[in-house]
Amino acid sequence: MAAHRSAGLNGDTSGGGSTAAGASGEIPRAALEDRGTGHPLLLLHGWGVSSELFVPILDGLQPGRRLIVPDLPGFGATPEPGSPWSVHEYAAWCVALLDRLGVATVDLIGHSNGGRIGIAMAATYPGRVSRMVLAGSAGIRPRQTLRSAARVRAYKLLRAMERSGALPSALRRAAARRADQRGSADYRAASGVMRGTLVRLVNEDLRTLLPRLHLPVLLIWGEHDTESPLDDGRLMEHLIPDAGLVVFEGAGHFAYLEQPARFCRIVEVFLRDEPGQVSA
Repeated sequence: MAAHRSAGLNGDTSGGGSTAAGASGEIPRAALEDRGTGHPLLLLHGWGVSSELFVPILDGLQPGRRLIVPDLPGFGATPEPGSPWSVHEYAAWCVALLDRLGVATVDLIGHSNGGRIGIAMAATYPGRVSRMVLAGSAGIRPRQTLRSAARVRAYKLLRAMERSGALPSALRRAAARRADQRGSADYRAASGVMRGTLVRLVNEDLRTLLPRLHLPVLLIWGEHDTESPLDDGRLMEHLIPDAGLVVFEGAGHFAYLEQPARFCRIVEVFLRDEPGQVSA
């Protein structure tokens, strides 16, 4: 559902000539919930899920806000992109969506891969995001160990065997099965364009973008998050100029669902027009 840190082990991030959403508008067109009036708040979900996972917190966030809650391309009711996307195509797509809706500036909540997209969007399009909440955000690529490097080499060898015309078909099929088994659950569940998209996303390290986030950022992390470890949240707090970290004790990767009332209360204080002290 949210194993965004390790997809297939193929390190190729070329993606085969993807088309930026910003160049061609909001393609594919978003399936979204757009409700309420007030200052716009854009909510971006994680990998392998849809905007439905935000339903438990929408009422708590609603007062005084226009909630814009899309299914990201390839998830929920929004079609897949035409070719594998990077985080930058997703960020451009979000900007194109806001342009269609006539929204110049938003506050943003991004969970997991949605946080990754939010980081790219805020860094690349200054002024489009006024304040941002990153919940268990992706974006920090793990350092490669000797063991992980060996796994990558083994994976690439299996894929080469799968494509080799010199090997018997039975051996090629066996190599393909072994390679598929070495990928993460998210990688095995994805196919075609979305598998290529996942590979591109998890091979992007956004830490160089973090110092470019010149806006208030609230980081909310589950103490026991195994998908985006708490150390990633601490690193983001260190690298983002105006950031604060709140840790939800006992929570995991979906901390906002495990403690929704607390999440909404903290976010409400953070997003107020008047400066307020965020308290756990």
